[in-house]
Amino acid sequence: MKTKSISENLIYQRKLKGFTQEELSDKTTVGIRTIQRIEKGDVQPHLQTIKLLASGLSVEVDDLLVLDNPKEETIKRKWMLLLHASPFFGLIFPFGNILFPLFTWISKAEDNKTYDEHGRAVINFHCTINLLIIISLLLFFPFPGVNFFGTGAVFLFGIIFSFKNTMSALDSETCYYPLSIPFLKPKLA
Repeated sequence: MKTKSISENLIYQRKLKGFTQEELSDKTTVGIRTIQRIEKGDVQPHLQTIKLLASGLSVEVDDLLVLDNPKEETIKRKWMLLLHASPFFGLIFPFGNILFPLFTWISKAEDNKTYDEHGRAVINFHCTINLLIIISLLLFFPFPGVNFFGTGAVFLFGIIFSFKNTMSALDSETCYYPLSIPFLKPKLA
């Protein structure tokens, strides 16, 4: 859902009351040029200017202001980096590729929907990779020697896509982990 800006709110309220920019300027002692610049989105008005405009339009100041949801945290690169790059600890610690992103996801999932979606994607992908590595290692018994290439391919696939998605998440806040089994289903609204 897109949040409205101050300029959109001002235009909406002014047109709702049937005022032109000139009439609003006369009623509020705010200059026409200032109103035009606010409606264009060129400037961020002072609170006093918003109060004058609100009183001239006979609306509450909150009807013009854009209030952020205090429960939703802004997306920070450090948390995106931690979510997508922490699986590399799996190269050092057994099952670290699942445990480190899991702990990060548990602590940050409630803060922002994006953290929740990315965390689920990372955990699903690495659970799938671990499952495929275990299967390829178990294939040693029926096919000795061949499983080496399968295990290496799965391992390399996991490293390449982890690195690619870490870069993608930091640049554009998007990620794509192919062949993931959805162990953690997306949260329904």
